[in-house]
Amino acid sequence: MHIVAKAFTLYRECSLQLSCRKSAEAFVFVQSLRKVRKHCSKLPMNTFVQFARSVLAFIVREMATRYGSKPGGYLWAILDPLAHVAVMTAIFTAISRTPALGDSYPLYFGTGYMAFHMYQTMASYVSSAIRANKQILTYPTVAIIDPIVARYILQFMTGIATAIVILLLVISETHRPVDIQWLPIVEATLAASLLGLSIGLVNATMYVRFPMYENIFSLINRPMYLISGVFFLPDAMPPAVQDMVMLNPIAHLVMLFRTGFYPEYHADLLDIGYVYKCCLVLLFAGLALVTKYNVYLRNER
Repeated sequence: MHIVAKAFTLYRECSLQLSCRKSAEAFVFVQSLRKVRKHCSKLPMNTFVQFARSVLAFIVREMATRYGSKPGGYLWAILDPLAHVAVMTAIFTAISRTPALGDSYPLYFGTGYMAFHMYQTMASYVSSAIRANKQILTYPTVAIIDPIVARYILQFMTGIATAIVILLLVISETHRPVDIQWLPIVEATLAASLLGLSIGLVNATMYVRFPMYENIFSLINRPMYLISGVFFLPDAMPPAVQDMVMLNPIAHLVMLFRTGFYPEYHADLLDIGYVYKCCLVLLFAGLALVTKYNVYLRNER
């Protein structure tokens, strides 16, 4: 944990130094690397403390601005997905009496939608982290990565609280014992949050640097809800459809999350390793973009 803290502090320190000069970014970066090679074993942790304080300040600010001005406040974070599950349950109950798994539509849609909801809300919230904090990023002690980390932490806590409340309500409507396996539920939740963070990190830079990209991403992301296995089981689809659906990492998250509530569901097509690979590629791409356009992101208006 100490090594991870040092590595993250190093990245943040280099990022801050890169933003100090517009005409000498490469020089500053090289100097930073030399400094690190010389003092890596004695890197002071006060920089990490400064980072923690900055993130905490962003979290407090985000909590006040996100729902603080709305009537009901954070209650909307629960009512929105709850209403969605209720509406979809009513629609599909009218069409078919029996869901693809079990005998409870609220549980079936709740387990499918909450996995997707964790990814969707995380990606959306992190994607606007830089654009929403342009003025604050002009301060030299604030790194580009600070509001991104703050939004991830805040949204993760919000998503966990929302999922617990909604799933408890859904389970209470099943009128039968539910055999819950916590390991796949926790793993799917963490993986969904990491996938949302990774995509959000890429989008946070691309939205500011290339405004047209936001429209393109919106078009691509819009049908994800329909092809992520929230309404159907990928295992029950024809082979040609399965191959296309399984290219979507969100579908694997939904399948893994459901296995925690349906022991009889084997999810033969599940490949959580594929999700982690997507997260790593996108995470490194996002960090590379933040580093490359660090100065531009700070000075763009």
